[in-house]
Amino acid sequence: LDDYLNGPFTVVVKESCDGMGDVSEKHGSGPAVPEKAVRFSFTVMRITIAHNSQNVKVFEEAKPNSELCCKPLCLMLADESDHETLTAILSPLIAEREAMKSSELLLEMGGIPRTFKFLFRGTGYDEKLVREVEGLEASGSVYICTLCDATRLEASQNLVFHSITRSHAENLERYEVWRSNPYHESVEELRDRVKGVSAKPFIETVPSIDALHCDIGNAAEFYKIFQLEIGEVYKNPNASKEERKRWQATLDKHLRKKMNLKPIMRMNGNFARKLMTKETVEAVCELIPSTERHEALRELMDLYLKMKPVWRSTCPAQECADSLCQYSFNSQRFAELLSTKFKYRYEGKITNYFHKT
Repeated sequence: LDDYLNGPFTVVVKESCDGMGDVSEKHGSGPAVPEKAVRFSFTVMRITIAHNSQNVKVFEEAKPNSELCCKPLCLMLADESDHETLTAILSPLIAEREAMKSSELLLEMGGIPRTFKFLFRGTGYDEKLVREVEGLEASGSVYICTLCDATRLEASQNLVFHSITRSHAENLERYEVWRSNPYHESVEELRDRVKGVSAKPFIETVPSIDALHCDIGNAAEFYKIFQLEIGEVYKNPNASKEERKRWQATLDKHLRKKMNLKPIMRMNGNFARKLMTKETVEAVCELIPSTERHEALRELMDLYLKMKPVWRSTCPAQECADSLCQYSFNSQRFAELLSTKFKYRYEGKITNYFHKT
């Protein structure tokens, strides 16, 4: 700022929005109403200025994932699934953001008027909210992905060749097609044409993967695979419910003893992180007779752990360049394993997060 630079400075802002769960009074005597809250917040990621034909960094957030730099902009008592309330409260905010995208801010700093341009990147949304604000069908939809147009069946038959194709602009166009049905098609044909966009997108998000839920979703799959391997489902697929319950009990007991992992009702981030380790696989292998299956499980976990830093880090190119370079190869091998050695589970179906991963 000491140089007499008046800009324009470019400010990159990360936007986040998430439901905060139950915030009702826990021991009052009031009515038992479900009180949910939603928080829309932003983080100033970096500020740069074009100077002598290069971009000079004026500021960069050192810890972009810390709650200290994530400033709440709007707190509302609403359920994130309540589309009407969400749109009513956030629409004015979104309108202001739209205006900021095409205008410059003029501020006097250090006695000099300086101009600022804003770039917004809506990456802090989980899949549920992305679907909600981008007009897509909910997570159980046959359109499995918020990044591409694949259906669940397509995603399971082709585990490798996908690219990020969805965008806010395309979603808006597709909604217009859905609304006006210009080709006078049946509901089925129309739905296929718009690939599951059937509500008006009202917040622009950046197609990205939500790292925490990716961890959770994938760990839940591994937890299931461990049980199926204990029961040797690859050779006897028709086990009863009771047997399957027994496998889970065996796994839980063993994980508790070996890994100090207590069984939980619903998969969470902490459990997922502790579960997804080489040590866990070694422990699980003790319960599985076949050495060939040991190798398959070890390789699956090994590939997963090599891929994981890429979606966990803020800037993969800087923080884990090697993992990034190998990602394509590793993910293809991972897909190959799922469709061969673990075919009994992934024939004709795949989970949202394995597909994205």
